Amino acid sequence: MEPPATRRPDRIVIVGSLNADLIVRTARFPKAGETLRGGDLEILPGGKGANQAVAAARLGGSVRMVGAVGDDGNGNLLLASVAQAGVDASRVVIRRNVPTGTAVIMVDEEGENTIVVSAGANGTLSPQDLAPDLFDGAAVLGLCLEIPIDTVVSAARAARQAGVTVLTNLSPYGQVPPELLRYTDVLLVNEHEAAQLGDHGVSRVIITRGAAGVTVYGGDTDPVDVPAVRVDPVDTTGCGDAFMGAIARQLAADSTLPDAAGYAAAVGAFAATRSGAQAAYPTEAELEAFLASLPR
Repeated sequence: MEPPATRRPDRIVIVGSLNADLIVRTARFPKAGETLRGGDLEILPGGKGANQAVAAARLGGSVRMVGAVGDDGNGNLLLASVAQAGVDASRVVIRRNVPTGTAVIMVDEEGENTIVVSAGANGTLSPQDLAPDLFDGAAVLGLCLEIPIDTVVSAARAARQAGVTVLTNLSPYGQVPPELLRYTDVLLVNEHEAAQLGDHGVSRVIITRGAAGVTVYGGDTDPVDVPAVRVDPVDTTGCGDAFMGAIARQLAADSTLPDAAGYAAAVGAFAATRSGAQAAYPTEAELEAFLASLPR
């Protein structure tokens, strides 16, 4: 596994979602029509785009976030959280009369979760919100699918034209225009998404396989299997976003894809040992101490 880069990476741009996570912990997930008692409701900052931006920034990346929130308390919570992590949130727009996006999350006693997302302001982010200078000085663009697909495609097209590496996470999974895959330099999917996607034409692919680790396809090289980092999970909410943010951070620092995947696997594992999403993400120093504590 490649150690954290010693220089500060070039700018990472994340175009994506910001959600308030409404979290309830329960012993198990309810069956259809069943009501269960849960713990106290927590409202925490989340959203795939914001999570990825915070993860990359806490690891030392220079990150710019593009997204949309409502003019409400949840929007203020999200803007404060990304700013505290060191993310440039000046391109996050505030929509009047539209609520901030939310994610309703249940977490069971095994640390597994179920998530239902309401787009809110995320659904209003349009190609017109992508400023012409957005990719000036950028190295990597990170994308996911919690915002309108035409905005995702427009960002990918503009980044490709600017010579920026496009990292696309097909989550939450859905059919995407072939154009998006043509603009994608590195594709991040889990094994179920990879099976649904089928032939896609992207040569550099990272496939996450849960406890089985990660498989990396580097284009003109043989696939590389990267082992998982074993931990006792507390909460897996946002771990995939921690992985994605870590990949973006390492690609911006010119890491190889297998080394970036190994680094990201450690970041995702660390996040699983803490509750919540953004609050669970490590700094460089915390990650270094975590790695040093693992059995050799």
